[in-house]
Amino acid sequence: MALRVGGRYAARSPQLLFASVDRRRELRHDLALRSAEEVAEELGAMKGALMKIGQMASYLDAGMPESFRSTMARLQHDAPPMSPGLAAAVVSEELGSAPEKVFTRWDPLPFAAASIGQVHRAITRDGRAVAVKVQYPGIARSIESDLQNVTLLRRIVGAAFPGLDTRSLVDELRDRLREEVDYRLEADNQDLFAGYYEGHPVIHVPQVVREVSTARVLTSELVAGARFDELLGWDQRERDLAGETIDRFTFRSLYRLRAFNGDPQPGNYVFHGRGRVSFLDFGLTKRFTAAELEPLQDAARLLAIEHDAEGFRHALERAGFLQAGAPVTTDMVLDRMGQFYGTVLRDAPMTITSEYASSLFRRYFDARTPLAPYTNIPRTYVILQRINLGLYAVLGSLNATANWRRIAEEIWPFRNGPPSTPTGEAEARWELGKRAIA
Repeated sequence: MALRVGGRYAARSPQLLFASVDRRRELRHDLALRSAEEVAEELGAMKGALMKIGQMASYLDAGMPESFRSTMARLQHDAPPMSPGLAAAVVSEELGSAPEKVFTRWDPLPFAAASIGQVHRAITRDGRAVAVKVQYPGIARSIESDLQNVTLLRRIVGAAFPGLDTRSLVDELRDRLREEVDYRLEADNQDLFAGYYEGHPVIHVPQVVREVSTARVLTSELVAGARFDELLGWDQRERDLAGETIDRFTFRSLYRLRAFNGDPQPGNYVFHGRGRVSFLDFGLTKRFTAAELEPLQDAARLLAIEHDAEGFRHALERAGFLQAGAPVTTDMVLDRMGQFYGTVLRDAPMTITSEYASSLFRRYFDARTPLAPYTNIPRTYVILQRINLGLYAVLGSLNATANWRRIAEEIWPFRNGPPSTPTGEAEARWELGKRAIA
């Protein structure tokens, strides 16, 4: 692929050299678009871990060329699918019969295709409309092969974070991705989230249909609604409400359920209007103990509530994000590590823009800071770091506005603040109902 793209640029060099300014701009745009399409097609065909990189590239950094980002966005839910016959063979192997016999109705053409599997519409024998995720044959071996070649990954990560324990980071990613290809584990994770959010006013997680689910076939209730690219065309009020729901889901799951869906890419959301969002894909899930979350809660409390810079630093040291006794000032620690709390430091409405999200992304990977040799991502929190990247990238794409501090105070266990929005009021009534049932 690199040779093909490079050859195309080399062949166009004489045209670029002698073209007018406007024509040169047109030729370069055409080259960039064709190259992006080729990269997207190649990553989509390869599936697995490398396709996930393409998905992330489509939304994490708004500073990338728009033609590249929009082309890569296809990988969020529209990758090249496997043939209908191949998908049917997987269903037959897993469920014991052809899909047309297992289900009353079966659509042989997938309506979504992602990095691990593709999704088909079907009707169960008892009349339920379902989405059937069928795993690509050989994808487990493919991901294992990708993950075996860790030397390059460790070198790249080590260059971005000079002090990082790359071994523990890569080992954690390997374990989580290996889990992702076992749909039985994903079903357990999805059941956990669906049970917790049952009856929630704006958050919905589809129920798993266990009797037609296995290690390589996962069947859930079918969800109809708008995709992320459609949401971007809705009015700003709708985008703000959707952003608030995504924020609430992320941090409520973390602080209250003590579980985190580690794949917050836009293709995993379905929107229904008035802030109602369905959340899909729970393959990359991390569960936490109360002890593991304690230093994170302390860090948020000490920085945002108590304005205790030294205490914030010590909380990061306890968590393992910062080397204890590092020869750097606390002001440096605040400048580098405190940036991820920027949305909750002020009790005022704030618009999260793509530029803001991109600046976080770029500063996160800035190896030139004096603090870099003394920072680390502890294995426990590797997947959690997606909050700092994925969540803000999504909210930035929406230009979402809210008083994020007030919403956080509702959810922080050490604060338990009053509802600050109509969605918060509805959520408080839901939570009260859950307690009454319990």
